[in-house]
Amino acid sequence: MSGYPPQHANWSPPPPTGGDSTRPPSLHGHPEFQSIRGAFRAFGTTAVAVVVGGFLLYVLLSHFVPPLMNFQLAGHLTLGLAIGLAQFAVMAVTVWRYTAHMRRQVDPVARRLRAELDRVEPGRPTTPQEGRSRSW
Repeated sequence: MSGYPPQHANWSPPPPTGGDSTRPPSLHGHPEFQSIRGAFRAFGTTAVAVVVGGFLLYVLLSHFVPPLMNFQLAGHLTLGLAIGLAQFAVMAVTVWRYTAHMRRQVDPVARRLRAELDRVEPGRPTTPQEGRSRSW
């Protein structure tokens, strides 16, 4: 992603419109917020396609080509079992890359946006208020 995250130092929230001047400014229109959404969607779509595609390939091979999946690799290890175990590795790599991607590209922008929102609206609580969040 070239040029990610975009720098918009001169951005300021739009002035409030209408009669409700107590309403906090929305950051949904902020260019950095849009870049976070785009980065999250692009990575999420790719990750889901890889993980679901690998599982779908495993299921389809198991159903349509059982002799291939029963091919002995070593001892009692078959190709089907090896592919099934490899899915754990694929999932672990996907989670690792997702975490690294979020820490490197999304979290810094989110921190800047949070700081911007705190600057614009200094009295805003940063944690959920008592009784507003529910546990499972």
